[in-house]
Amino acid sequence: MKQNQTKPSVAVLMCTYQGERFLEEQLDSIFRQQGVVIQLWISDDGSTDATLNILQEYKKNSDIELTVISGPQQGFAKNFLSLTCRSEIKADYYAYSDQDDIWEPDKLSRAITLIKNEPESKPVLYCSRTKLINEAGQELGLSPLFKKPPCFANALVQNIGGGNTMVMNNPAHGLLLKVGVLEVVSHDWWTYMLISGAGGIVIYDSVPYVQYRQHDDNFLGSNMSWGSRLSRIKMLLKDRYTEWNSLNTAALKDSWKLLSRSNQLTLEIFSTARERPVPGRLYGIWKSGIHRQTMFGNIALLVATLLNKL
Repeated sequence: MKQNQTKPSVAVLMCTYQGERFLEEQLDSIFRQQGVVIQLWISDDGSTDATLNILQEYKKNSDIELTVISGPQQGFAKNFLSLTCRSEIKADYYAYSDQDDIWEPDKLSRAITLIKNEPESKPVLYCSRTKLINEAGQELGLSPLFKKPPCFANALVQNIGGGNTMVMNNPAHGLLLKVGVLEVVSHDWWTYMLISGAGGIVIYDSVPYVQYRQHDDNFLGSNMSWGSRLSRIKMLLKDRYTEWNSLNTAALKDSWKLLSRSNQLTLEIFSTARERPVPGRLYGIWKSGIHRQTMFGNIALLVATLLNKL
């Protein structure tokens, strides 16, 4: 490998599936990263388009270490977590990557700079705001700016960081390895919940370093438009959030011993409140400190509590 080994190493964990349309732009932006040594690990979930051919071409023509493995073909969350939990992947830092975004050249170095400000022994997760672009790469605006500090009481009901922005240190990655692959809604939301729940530090950067592509294949995409907010209200009414909370709380209970005592209590109050009549649910949510980042989000949380959709 020709790169400077004195630079921090980053294992970039990318999952692909039918990604031929935008994959090359994302790979190019990863290869342009400044100040780091990259290992690119790619788990492909059964692509039948040109994705694998593109990856092989980049592997042949780049001096970056690039490894392609076969994913479990059980959805994107399982694909990401199965890749993240491979014990042979070792680096100073770990970063999730989607197949269709564009990274700014200093995306990884910016994250590492902020992580290094925290104690080395603490699990630290970095995430950030994003620039939104359409399929043609034209800017659409920015993702929401969250102003409340990241914490477990927020993570239980909201993910503030897209996986495409996340970078973590070794202690944080170690938590994911200990837990293994569980049934969760999404890998990034789970990462926020687990690391904050275990008493780790979560850094939310208000400056965007990722161009986040919005298109029909996004699992959720941004929630900036009223159309996307309406779709979330429809999901709430169809019990989608109830199902998601049940999955996530079950996974957290499987990880109980890793959670801090105060966050164990928060989880217990939240879990109990979900099963109680309206007065008990309202009291439990208030007592637990569970909250979302915005006024609109907290109104939605209140409605979900009243309608027994938690």
